[in-house]
Amino acid sequence: MLTYSEENYLKTIFHLSLGQSQGISTNAIAAKIETKASSVTDMIKKLNDKELITYQKYQGVTLTPKGVMAAKMIVRKHRLWEVFLVEKLGFNWDEVHDVAEELEHIKSEKLINKLDSFLGYPTEDPHGDPIPNAKGEIKQIDKKLLSEIEPNKEVVCVGVKDSSTEFLQYLDKQKISLGSKLEIVEIEPFDQSYVIKVDNHNITITKKIASNLFVKKQ
Repeated sequence: MLTYSEENYLKTIFHLSLGQSQGISTNAIAAKIETKASSVTDMIKKLNDKELITYQKYQGVTLTPKGVMAAKMIVRKHRLWEVFLVEKLGFNWDEVHDVAEELEHIKSEKLINKLDSFLGYPTEDPHGDPIPNAKGEIKQIDKKLLSEIEPNKEVVCVGVKDSSTEFLQYLDKQKISLGSKLEIVEIEPFDQSYVIKVDNHNITITKKIASNLFVKKQ
């Protein structure tokens, strides 16, 4: 049985390792969790003793297959609860992360499988992130950042790179959500800002915004 803290560390290492071929440094983990490096070192020993991670000096932390599966199940619970909160309880997509952080530590596998069934086996959470199934399988979505798309190509918003409350609230103000049709009309040479068409109206956004929106072709 894993403690709340152990689960949080596993999830953090899992997220940091996505797209990485090397181990994760203790400093990177400490920065993400906002704790001291000495605390990370203590936790690494505990997780290593449980055969959930391997650690080599100067090469960092790597999840074992057992650790990967455990981390995926935590992520699965978190994202399923986010779907439930938005679809069934009427939460906004910017309100659900902190609540799901608490609910993800519920241990009942039967409850989570029932929740999955109740929701119709969703493959994505309200932010467009993939939900692992009960076997730990994750459906990959073919997506790019809006900043990587050429002008005059119509795309659909399928997710966000930054899921902070502030960013999601900004998108709400701009009427941008999952499923919104987007098209880059013009890129301003002076400051690299973007004029984009959102459904049927034009707005101006910064390059930072464009670099945090995941899209796919129609």
